[in-house]
Amino acid sequence: MPLPRLIPCLDVAAGRVVKGVRFEGLRDVGDAVELGAAYSDAGADELVFLDIKATLEERASLVQLVRRVAERLAIPFTVGGGVRAVDDAAALLDAGADKVSVNSAALDRPELIAELAGRLGSQAVVVAIDVSAGEVYSHAGTRPTGREVTAWALEAEQRGAGEVLLTSIDADGTREGYDLPVTRAVAAAVTIPVIASGGAGTAAHVAEALGVAQAALLASILHENPARLVSLREELAALGVPLRDAA
Repeated sequence: MPLPRLIPCLDVAAGRVVKGVRFEGLRDVGDAVELGAAYSDAGADELVFLDIKATLEERASLVQLVRRVAERLAIPFTVGGGVRAVDDAAALLDAGADKVSVNSAALDRPELIAELAGRLGSQAVVVAIDVSAGEVYSHAGTRPTGREVTAWALEAEQRGAGEVLLTSIDADGTREGYDLPVTRAVAAAVTIPVIASGGAGTAAHVAEALGVAQAALLASILHENPARLVSLREELAALGVPLRDAA
């Protein structure tokens, strides 16, 4: 059985990493390439880079940034934001990304998931789902869609997604713990890996999330001190969470 994964997430705007609370009040926390390299050195299993302004600004994701990141990292990384067609995704993989994440474009046209899986393989397709009170939101958490989260996750799997990246808008940035009920419900509805996102504040929170999901996304808990990932891994090991040997 695959070991649980720790995945730092870098929300990117204009080439800089930003972080807020419940998707609002964004603040600058560093250079995307340098911060990604620091997490790689500290033992991250993978990274996720999300261009959070691409969809709102109706532009493609940052291929040049992906090339710079690929030159510095030795671990897999996913890129999302602004992927509206297969060619957009292929350009990101050609630039060095290992996976692409789709969110709003897949909600607008679910057939995109199958198109991506058909050309790139399901292992390269991550469907990101932003949820509040059981409802899926699009456009960086600004638009309710009327879709129920477990039904959309199951549809995404059936259309060819290889993973679900599940972010609780209500828990995002709060450091008060993941939304375990919604994470548990989605994990029970699908057979593909679920990445829990939103709310990590302590090692205990991460351990709880990894009890129901296959991976935990990390942001606020790390961004002000990337070296925290090293001690976090040690704390998780002490809690009995099996992790990859990052030595």
